Amino acid sequence: QVQLVESGGGLVQAGGSLRLSCAASGVTFSRNTMGWFRQATGKEREFVAYITRSTDNTVYADSVKGRFTISRDNAKNTLYLQMNSLKPEDTAVYYCNRVIGISTPMGFDPWGQGTLVTVSS
Repeated sequence: QVQLVESGGGLVQAGGSLRLSCAASGVTFSRNTMGWFRQATGKEREFVAYITRSTDNTVYADSVKGRFTISRDNAKNTLYLQMNSLKPEDTAVYYCNRVIGISTPMGFDPWGQGTLVTVSS
């Protein structure tokens, strides 16, 4: 079964940086488009970014474009999200998942526990 374990969240001041990691098991990681999603308190989960399996093309939500960078290490079955210039509105629980639906990206597998990012103003 697929297991996705996110880590790297924490409390950071506005303007700061964090790097999230997602360790994947039970899936052929290199064959899948992988992505990050986030859910703020009281809001629906939203797409953040994805990276394709073969060409490593990346797509970002407008709200994070230019500040966040998604990357992957297929040898380690690990997905990353480098977050710079963080804003209070980036505060959310961040999740990784296999991505389906390129035009409207959605997660494919059951969601993991996520990792909480809190940005103070």
